[in-house]
Amino acid sequence: MSLPAHSPLVYLVDDDEAVRDGLALLLRSVGLLSEGHGDPQAFLASLSPHSIGCVVLDIRMPGIGGLDVLARLAEISDLPVVMLTGHANVDLCRRAFKGGAMEFLQKPVDADVFLDAVQAAVRSHVASRERQAVTQAAAERLARLSGREHEVLVRIVQGMSNKEIARELNLSPRTVETYRANVFDKLAADSLAQLIRQYAGLLDAPPP
Repeated sequence: MSLPAHSPLVYLVDDDEAVRDGLALLLRSVGLLSEGHGDPQAFLASLSPHSIGCVVLDIRMPGIGGLDVLARLAEISDLPVVMLTGHANVDLCRRAFKGGAMEFLQKPVDADVFLDAVQAAVRSHVASRERQAVTQAAAERLARLSGREHEVLVRIVQGMSNKEIARELNLSPRTVETYRANVFDKLAADSLAQLIRQYAGLLDAPPP
């Protein structure tokens, strides 16, 4: 459960040092790295947009509350958030989920429930970043196509045959075959199914 450039990290944002230490110990038991923050403002200021993992966030802290931190996080990061509170009520829970929290847990939190929630959050974020990396790589390969190759690709994805493409673009079928081969080569696609799966969503014209 890791990416080549960054290992997942669980950010523990809670003004209670004993709580942070206890949660960090739990996370180490399942092989997860953590970083404790008692000052939510300093945490927000130091957070990298490239961070991978999740945030465990106490909802009641001096200075700035957890819901305000949650709102700030949504503006600067895509890290999933697990909220913790010792004073749960329906309104707080509703507001937390509305603000984008992935989970809402009450203190004292059950160890297994906590670990399940954090591991699910980390897995979802790693998967999300992997999808983003694949999409970015596909977009970069797509940019290598010439204008005519892009036109041929769009029609391939739409399900048109070489002859149909040739007629529409006023080209010979042999020329279309050459463009088609170039498209598959530049996009590193081994099959039509792979081509459609990876690139249809990046084109102006979706498949039929």
